[in-house]
Amino acid sequence: MTDVSSQSEQATGKLANDGLPPLREVIAEHGLSAQKKFGQNFLFDLNLTGRIARTAAPLDTATVIEIGPGPGGLTRALLFNGAKNLTVIERDPRCQPVLTQISNHYPNCLHVIDGDALEVDVTTLGPAPRKIVANLPYNVGTLLLLGWLEKIDEFASLTLMFQKEVAERVVAKPKTKAYGRLSVLCQYLCDCDILFDVHRSAFTPPPKVTSAVVQLVPKVDRGENISLDSLAKVTQAAFGQRRKMLRASLKSLNIDVLALLEQAGIAETARAEELSVTDFVRLTRIYDSL
Repeated sequence: MTDVSSQSEQATGKLANDGLPPLREVIAEHGLSAQKKFGQNFLFDLNLTGRIARTAAPLDTATVIEIGPGPGGLTRALLFNGAKNLTVIERDPRCQPVLTQISNHYPNCLHVIDGDALEVDVTTLGPAPRKIVANLPYNVGTLLLLGWLEKIDEFASLTLMFQKEVAERVVAKPKTKAYGRLSVLCQYLCDCDILFDVHRSAFTPPPKVTSAVVQLVPKVDRGENISLDSLAKVTQAAFGQRRKMLRASLKSLNIDVLALLEQAGIAETARAEELSVTDFVRLTRIYDSL
C-alpha cells in the first residue's frame, strides 16, 4: 500500500489529454467552492483520479456509478479510461452545468441524476455488471456502503475512497481496535483490500485526515449462506457493548445466550473483538435456528 500526495500543478499540464479545460479553470468559471453541507473535498490531481479509475478497470463493459462527482475530476478520469455507460449522482445544483459540459464532450456516455445518493437505488441504474467508483462524502460514506452491502450481489466491485479510519475498519482483523461490525459484514460478503492512501494535500480544501482507496469485490463462494439481516443484528449486539463479555452483550437478542454460545462452541467469557468472521457466521446460523 502506497501513499499518494498532491501533484496538482503537474496534473494541470496534462488535462489537455481529455480535451476539456483544466479543473481549476472550470471551478473558477462556475464559482464553485467545496461546501461542508455536501461533504465536499475536490480532487484536482489527474494522476490520482486516473489511478482510481484504472483500479476499477475494465470500465467499458460495465455500468459505472459515481457518487458526488462535484466538478467532475474523477468523472473525467472514468470516461477517459474507457467508461461507456457512466451514471453520476449529484445533489449540489451548482455542479450541474459542469457535468453537462462533460456530458456534451462524451456523447451518450454520461448520465446525470440530480438527487441524493441515499435515496437512489443504484441497482436500477443499468445492466450488470455494475461498478461503483467514488470519492465518497465523509459524512455519509459508511451509511452508503451499508446500504450497498444489502444488495452486494448486484455489483461486480466497489472502488471507494473513505477517510483512512473507515477504510481500516473495512479490512481490520480480529483482536485489533479497528475490528468491528463493519469489518465482519464487509469481509463476509467481499474480498476487501486497501489499495493506497491519499494525503490530505491532494484535496481542496484539505481535510483534517488522510484518506484511502478501498476495493470490495463480492465473493462468489461465502461458505455458509446466512441471513445478512441476522448477521447485522448479531454483530450490532456484540459490538454495541464490545468491552463486555458475549454472555452479557448478546442479551439484547432476547434468546438463551448461553445455549447459543454453547452450540456455537464459543466461550461465554469471550468478547466480540476476539471472534473471527467465521465465528460470527456460525453464531448467526445458530441464532436463526433457535
